[in-house]
Amino acid sequence: MYSFGNRPDFSAWDEPFYGAYLKQSGVEHPMKTVVLESTDTDPESVARQCAGSVPGGRAHFYMKHMSFHMLPGFSLGWADECVNVHLIRHPARVVSSYVAKREMPNMQDIGFKSQVEIYERLPGPVVNSADIRRDPEGMLRKLCDGIGLEFDVRMLAWPAGPKSYDGVWAPHWYGSVHRSTGFADAEGPLPKLSGKLAELAEEAMPYYERLADLAI
Repeated sequence: MYSFGNRPDFSAWDEPFYGAYLKQSGVEHPMKTVVLESTDTDPESVARQCAGSVPGGRAHFYMKHMSFHMLPGFSLGWADECVNVHLIRHPARVVSSYVAKREMPNMQDIGFKSQVEIYERLPGPVVNSADIRRDPEGMLRKLCDGIGLEFDVRMLAWPAGPKSYDGVWAPHWYGSVHRSTGFADAEGPLPKLSGKLAELAEEAMPYYERLADLAI
């Protein structure tokens, strides 16, 4: 999101359906009350905004979505005319990162199954986060070429600190991102998981591998 949001020809929107997901699912998340009070919680209203004009008079609109936010009954028709890019990350890294900010997740929380379902409904380029960390410029050039967008070097670096398009939940979730000024170095060995966390990562692996096999 920060990479595309740093381009002068892009507006950005951070997780448009988060409030609607929290309201309809009833799950407890950090800052839930703030999110519900500060965002549009009507999924149909959010879908209309996603299908509307690009805010700020920019040429392009980057929307960051979480697959598990798209509950059954939430419209995906607005995305039919979008360029849909699917970002994946190894389950062990997702689980390890998640538990640092919230209690024990389940398969719904980490979104691997729903991501495959959305990919099958809305296919598009698949990008592995490990590949971007290993070669940010090479991978972003490849992605831009694949979607018919001219690469902009400003995608590689951004100012530290919060961004105007951050969701209201940023203070809880985005600490390391706010400290960043670009992509981090290549990732090291996979984190060691045990017990239920290891079982969860293993359960997610077939869904991850399904998309990893398609990564650009």
